[in-house]
Amino acid sequence: MTDHELHMTRALELARLQQGRTASNPSVGCVILDRHGDKISEAATGDGGRPHAEQLALSKVSEDAARGGIAYVTLEPCRQRSSGEPSCSERLKDAGIAQVFVASLDPHPLGAGGNDRLRDAGIEVEVGLLRDQSDDFYTDFFAAAASEQS
Repeated sequence: MTDHELHMTRALELARLQQGRTASNPSVGCVILDRHGDKISEAATGDGGRPHAEQLALSKVSEDAARGGIAYVTLEPCRQRSSGEPSCSERLKDAGIAQVFVASLDPHPLGAGGNDRLRDAGIEVEVGLLRDQSDDFYTDFFAAAASEQS
């Protein structure tokens, strides 16, 4: 197993720990490494669906600690928040993250497009790391998102 797979496996473990505790929001896991490749933070979506995993993980580190680092996220960082707060893609960009590994794409209208926002900011985004495991985990969320759009 590669280091990238190990970090995404940990992100999936974190998401599983919160499964069933995030209301209608998906349970997401996030692991953050600094620019040297050392793990500096991790989190899962909070009880009731907020705060989001990326927001929680970034809140645990000093302002510049994540600059040039890597984030591993089980679901595409949101493009927009229904609460009006900064989205997870904005937070990752503002923290100076250089690379984001995403397991699964987010089909929800507020989530979809987060990867594009990151790429537009010059952040390298890799999609599909452990996608099969992640897609399996999000089966119910994907079904709910599809029914909202129909």
